[in-house]
Amino acid sequence: PYRGSWLDFEFDPKDNLYVRIDRRRKLPASIILRALGKTTEEILDIFFEKVNFEVKDQTLMMELVPERLRGETATFDIEANGKVYVEKGRRVTARHIRQLEKDGVDFIEVPVEYTVGKVSSKDYINEATGEIIIAANQEISLEALANLSQAGYKKLEVLFTNDLDHGPFMSDTIRVDSTTDRISALVEIYRMMRPGEPPTKEAAETLFNSLFFSEERYDLSTVGRMKFNSSIGREDAGEQGTLDETDIIEVMKKLIAIRNGIGEVDDIDHLGNRRIRSVGEMAENQFRVGLVRVERAVKERLSLGDLDNVMPQDLINAKPISAAVKEFFGSSQLSQFMDQNNPLSEVTHKRRISALGPGGLTRERAGFEVRDVHVTHYGRLCPIETPEGPNIGLINSLSAFARCNEYGFL
Repeated sequence: PYRGSWLDFEFDPKDNLYVRIDRRRKLPASIILRALGKTTEEILDIFFEKVNFEVKDQTLMMELVPERLRGETATFDIEANGKVYVEKGRRVTARHIRQLEKDGVDFIEVPVEYTVGKVSSKDYINEATGEIIIAANQEISLEALANLSQAGYKKLEVLFTNDLDHGPFMSDTIRVDSTTDRISALVEIYRMMRPGEPPTKEAAETLFNSLFFSEERYDLSTVGRMKFNSSIGREDAGEQGTLDETDIIEVMKKLIAIRNGIGEVDDIDHLGNRRIRSVGEMAENQFRVGLVRVERAVKERLSLGDLDNVMPQDLINAKPISAAVKEFFGSSQLSQFMDQNNPLSEVTHKRRISALGPGGLTRERAGFEVRDVHVTHYGRLCPIETPEGPNIGLINSLSAFARCNEYGFL
């Protein structure tokens, strides 16, 4: 984000999805979804496709989507209408799938053991006693199945996972997650952000809302919103600077898709992912800092009382603003003395673009890739003109016809 808290999603070695806020300790990612008011069923519903089983006169029938069998080994004969499609122990190939699709097979008979170890997608409750037979996201066992049929359930819905391209990441994450409802999730987030303070329900709610959903605290900026929407494949540009729940869910979906081997990770050195911060923009930020200071000072003066004979000029002190701007132009890292040896050296100095400075890299940290010539430099940055020495590749020059667009991309 342009300003506000960072929200990072990551996988740990056990393939559970975790979330970090502002680089603090990680929490299971389902906590964020719970804090948005989602139940376990809704979370599973967002991230997984379903498989339906149905009991028909003593046999268990599975609703079949042939595509889903691809690459699996049949643990039993796959047959329908008296015709065996795949023998036991064979791998399901594309030919088998085409055959099944051509014959329009919707249901196949499966042995009861096939469902054991699969994961239920919703709560099944015994209506007579009111107890839960199988909770959402619980692995199914034989006794649970027996209890189900006793309670008179004819249908069972489980999550579809395989090793190829639908990993069980989110359901494992929910297992790690200790929270069960919205309040406990909010409290957990509050504990992580403000350790040592006793959490109350109200404080936890305000903290969570101010993190990503308040205009004052969080702003993606128009560029951020544009890049974000194009990255998750949304059509509309959208103006909204704060996040909402669909954004968070889309990001998690994208990360899980990449983990499943669908989609590419962005290249950090691509010029489409690096933007230029103009002088005006940086001065604007300094001005904002100054204004915030003035605002604080005025609030303080107002709270001291004695408001009858106060003039506006007594309250407002413009020093912080001018100080901030002066400091920016006087002692910022990027504020340099122009070389005025001859007109040409002036022009080259003004066309220089630096990756150093506030919010940028430092010389020591910058590795080899950042300094390298990238294919997207073509026609935008000069591949030759760069200082030799420790700054090589971090300070570049604009090429002759390069222009900077409204978003700050070359």
